[in-house]
Amino acid sequence: MSSYRFCRTDDIGLLVDALNRCWAPYFPDEPPMTPAAFKRSIRDLQVWCSSCMVAFSGSDPVGVLIGAKRPSGTLIHKIAVHPDHVRQGHGRHLLTSLGSKLAILGPPRIVAEVPETLAPACELLSASGYVQEARLTDYVWQGEENDAREPAGFEIPVTVDDLAANGLLEEGHPPVCWQRSVETLTARKDDIAGLAVASDERIEACLLYGNGGEIVSLRSFVEDGGARLKQLLARLRAQTTGPFRFPKVHPAEISKECLETLGFKAATAHLLYAATLR
Repeated sequence: MSSYRFCRTDDIGLLVDALNRCWAPYFPDEPPMTPAAFKRSIRDLQVWCSSCMVAFSGSDPVGVLIGAKRPSGTLIHKIAVHPDHVRQGHGRHLLTSLGSKLAILGPPRIVAEVPETLAPACELLSASGYVQEARLTDYVWQGEENDAREPAGFEIPVTVDDLAANGLLEEGHPPVCWQRSVETLTARKDDIAGLAVASDERIEACLLYGNGGEIVSLRSFVEDGGARLKQLLARLRAQTTGPFRFPKVHPAEISKECLETLGFKAATAHLLYAATLR
């Protein structure tokens, strides 16, 4: 007998167990989920236990959906069904149940960022009324030498708080994936370092990066053919070993042509699906 239920804040242990039973078989290279890692996702991504569901066969978890919620919308962070229980309607039921709840409580927008190699998940979302909005590309930068050029401005360290204080964090922020959004940068600010090129009047370009070679933001506020970003990448290379990952780049965030000029190479990709609940 199958059953389903939404979770509560005291269900973290259940959700961790469900992820290790249902999600881990598809991603054996990922470390097992732990309560501490799950709590970190609550802080960084705004995962809400009340937007998470578990499917059961008897007392055993056989499906799980992890939802993150912000005023702008809800992210289906993870959804998986145990390999022994696929093609039984569990994934569709989890999606439909969350959609019915959000149609009443809001927010109405719901999105998912799915590795394009996961064809069954893409098919499930399409069959459930989700529309593909964009292709989010993962880029890798090996830290090659850039052409030597005159510095375009002063190099200074910069923090997330510095960008916020200068009105550069939210104002005019381009579309980005959930894990590199303004909310996530703010939540992770103590774990993020940064570099900037500045003139006497303002910050003209910035680069934020986290542990493990992850670039979390790369922005220029002047038209210079990428000169200031090249300067910042050269500085990053000088103080940190590569390679560096720039994950899930939205095509409206920074152009493919610009990234290629800077030495980035496209790797894997995610597909951004979205639906508006009514």
